[in-house]
Amino acid sequence: MRILQEEYAKDKHYALLKDDLHQTARALQDAYNNLENVVDPDLIDCYIYELNSVQMRYKFLLASIKKMELSQ
Repeated sequence: MRILQEEYAKDKHYALLKDDLHQTARALQDAYNNLENVVDPDLIDCYIYELNSVQMRYKFLLASIKKMELSQ
């Protein structure tokens, strides 16, 4: 029974990671769009920082998902 609970927890965690990855991909696209359309120099810096932040989050989530897939 405990093995089933652990497997369910892993599956639920995996599903949450995948959902978070999809949300981050949308945020990444939004950051690219915002950067392309901005003209104020202060906002350009803001969107560059946002883009870098979202890219790092995307890489982290992708690595976490790959690690889970390899461990199964």
